[in-house]
Amino acid sequence: MVSGRAATTAGCVTHVERLPARAGVGVPWPQWVPQGLRERLADRGVVAPWRHQAEAAEIAWRGGHVVVATGTASGKSLAYQMPVLARLATETKATAIYLSPTKALAADQLRSVVALADETVRPSGYDGDTPTAERDWIRQYARLVLTNPDMLHRGILPRHDAWATFLRRLRYVVIDECHAYRGVFGSHVAHVLRRLRRICARYGSEPTFILASATAGDPATTAGRLTGLPVAAVTEDGSPRAGVTFALWEPPPLPGLDADGVVDAAPVRRSALMETADLLADAVSHGVRTLAFVRSRRGAEVVASVARRGLGHAVPELAERVAAYRGGYLRDERRALERALVSGELLGLAATNALELGIDVAGLDAVLLAGYPGTLASLWQQAGRAGRAGREALCVFVARDDPLDTYLVHHPQALFGRPVEATVLDPGNPYVLGPHLCCAAAELPLTPDDLLLFGDQTEGVLDALVAAGALRRRPTGWYWTGTGRPDVDLRGSGGLEVSIVEAATGRLLGTVDPAAAHVQVHPGAVHLHQGTSYVVDQLDLDDAVALVHAEEPDWTTHPRDVTNLGVVSVTSYVDAGPVGLFLGEVEVTNQVVGYQRRRLTTREVIDTRPLDLPARELRTVAVWWTIAPSALPDDVECDVPGALHAAEHAAIGLLPLVATCDRWDIGGLSTAAHPDTGVPTVFVYDGHQGGAGFAERAYLAASDWLTATRTAIAECLCEKGCPSCVHSPKCGNGNDPLDKAGAVAVLDVVLGALRDARR
Repeated sequence: MVSGRAATTAGCVTHVERLPARAGVGVPWPQWVPQGLRERLADRGVVAPWRHQAEAAEIAWRGGHVVVATGTASGKSLAYQMPVLARLATETKATAIYLSPTKALAADQLRSVVALADETVRPSGYDGDTPTAERDWIRQYARLVLTNPDMLHRGILPRHDAWATFLRRLRYVVIDECHAYRGVFGSHVAHVLRRLRRICARYGSEPTFILASATAGDPATTAGRLTGLPVAAVTEDGSPRAGVTFALWEPPPLPGLDADGVVDAAPVRRSALMETADLLADAVSHGVRTLAFVRSRRGAEVVASVARRGLGHAVPELAERVAAYRGGYLRDERRALERALVSGELLGLAATNALELGIDVAGLDAVLLAGYPGTLASLWQQAGRAGRAGREALCVFVARDDPLDTYLVHHPQALFGRPVEATVLDPGNPYVLGPHLCCAAAELPLTPDDLLLFGDQTEGVLDALVAAGALRRRPTGWYWTGTGRPDVDLRGSGGLEVSIVEAATGRLLGTVDPAAAHVQVHPGAVHLHQGTSYVVDQLDLDDAVALVHAEEPDWTTHPRDVTNLGVVSVTSYVDAGPVGLFLGEVEVTNQVVGYQRRRLTTREVIDTRPLDLPARELRTVAVWWTIAPSALPDDVECDVPGALHAAEHAAIGLLPLVATCDRWDIGGLSTAAHPDTGVPTVFVYDGHQGGAGFAERAYLAASDWLTATRTAIAECLCEKGCPSCVHSPKCGNGNDPLDKAGAVAVLDVVLGALRDARR
């Protein structure tokens, strides 16, 4: 093995699950599929549809809205290609729109439909990378436009008069990978689709919606919430599946050193990134085509870089056949990597979830998951990338030193015995609904008939917009008062992307979302790009640019922040005697105030440096619980802040068990005497303006959530707390103070009171 750790790996595997192969169930072609399309599909090896493909296609052909929610590599594309391409072939003026959450997926689908479509269809990609000169041609001549919600929102709907002919003839709207539209982003997209339906009705069309999703809980309800329409669900997968061996892998412990250089009794575990990099290098050295999914952009760069370094020592000719793939790359870099992966030129790729919803990769042998991706839907979507050529496949889930990951590798039933989560989105969120009502009014004045389309809360939000002067009420409806377009960011990035520029040369390296700029490219931060390390010299938020210089430091950077929270209102609560459980609206103020430099090899803290960055404010939804001081056990009264802080960290880490989120979607705060409650309180809040539905899920499933949290802390083998139970990788206080035993005692009080309240 390249890593040289063959003797130690056996003890890392905590569980092996065998997913057996499955035979496919084929059915005849629907009679309405044109012969020419059948022949072109046969040329590509498709001689007949699988049962779920034909079932979904038949519903759509007859004008029914449908979602096909089956596993990765089950051929969902054909389920919408059949009715769309058949309709465009038989109705020579009909048009269709295909929407995907990523540019890569739309580009991949474009390659597929170009080979299948009748020559009169002229399928075309339309996104932010499309040259201006091509856009007019696409609008006039393309009958199948492959785009994304962002371009529909910014490029098509505001100019609907220029797209009038296309929209008047619109027969189908395909929404691919619709499980990706969750949280605030999903709520935004839901209103973009309602705006599309409204404009189409203006031009006399009523398109049929076809949605494709990875296996998800209650897909019909989710698809209906996304589109605002009744949607039928096709969920029984008729495709064949190769057998998959799924291993759960816990990195080995490393002896830690205390302040005096003595081996600590509570060692940390080897980094999941280093472990994944070694596994990737080992796989590539044996000719195994492998895709490693990594949680962060920086993590993808680290895994690729370490794997290349290992191969460079052991099998030098393979070192260049490993690369990283993540958001923020320039267009030419992304396309080159995609081509190299499809062709087999690359044997190993470390990617963020930008590739989870990206290109259709066939022939991969193995998938590595560096940490739990946040949802079971994403886990199975990523794992399904292996075995796509019908061959046996391997998937390895490498646990991070994190409460949730540790819990999962020691409780495999939480992965293999649970149904996939339902996707959470809330179109009624007023922070999302209000801006889209402004967009809709700017496109066409709103009328009373539109109120039903946008939901029950529309009238109240309209009144607030009128009072704020954003809209003007007239007898004929509501009118936009602004001179330009409303500025609405679907992905909640908070403004212009920040460009990362090499100061010495002026070369653009990539971009980062403005919401992440304070954390990722603050002055002094280490930034990785395709294996090269840079240090940030200056962050100019006004001009949205970060200036960097190339440097290879032996340390990494970790930001530190401070958070203040105030309760605005209480929506619901449970009175459990000495314990209160609440759901409500809160105001959160957060500021990055400094960063730590840590050694690359040991993660030892070198120093902490201050930063002067502006604070950010967030009005959102939180779940919180309070405890009367008299109910606290005697042994934690002396360290109430540490006990609450530890419980907060672990609760955030375990929330993805009950809500479709990951720990980076949410935040928390704990205090021994919060000014708004007057008693010890732990808050967990949605990290999105207006809320995203996660806190509400936590409130409704509080007993299950907090029971799993207590179990994860109590079963951890460390003595005083570690990253596997109560330490947090995003703690703004440097994980101090923390009291592991106190957290268990506090959660016992909370759970006992909640049980008593339900009796």
